[in-house]
Amino acid sequence: MDDMWTGEKVRLRGVEPEDWEGFRDLARYTVDVRAADLIEPPRSEESFRAWTAERAGRPPGGEAFRLVVEGLADRAFAGSVTVGAFDSRAGRFRTGIGITRENRRKGYAAEATELLLTYMFAEQRCNKCEVEIHAFNDASLALYRALGFVEEGRLRQHEFFAGGYHDVVLMGITASEYWATHRPPSVR
Repeated sequence: MDDMWTGEKVRLRGVEPEDWEGFRDLARYTVDVRAADLIEPPRSEESFRAWTAERAGRPPGGEAFRLVVEGLADRAFAGSVTVGAFDSRAGRFRTGIGITRENRRKGYAAEATELLLTYMFAEQRCNKCEVEIHAFNDASLALYRALGFVEEGRLRQHEFFAGGYHDVVLMGITASEYWATHRPPSVR
């Protein structure tokens, strides 16, 4: 079997304590209101070190986890991808991705998401992946549409930050929709 965690541009790997600077930079770049999930007060470097060290010590997998997106060209931190809101009975989970500013528009987000979907659909037997995206985040909406996600609804004026209320778009993809355009992993 090929390495399920490595694509042509990126590989997904566990969080390491030395990734704290990458997570710090990722948080700094998302302060840009057009892409922010929420705006928080500045954090200390020690806070990022402690947060990253705690995550590095967690066992892999589980119902919620975070993986580092690493660029293959330079083996450097390029972002992170998460699994959360895992419902094993219903066979669904949520995902999210953050890519550092200097690594955007390189196809890293798409490939990292595809690697994660392949794992969750093929190995965890999930049936559906969901994402929530701010309606003003055109880049993320385009990314998920290109990956085959379908808009399932909109939560109007759902979140408040940056001085105003913002809509959230709900999107999803089922395993059968994903496998219609992707090759399942093989043992050969």
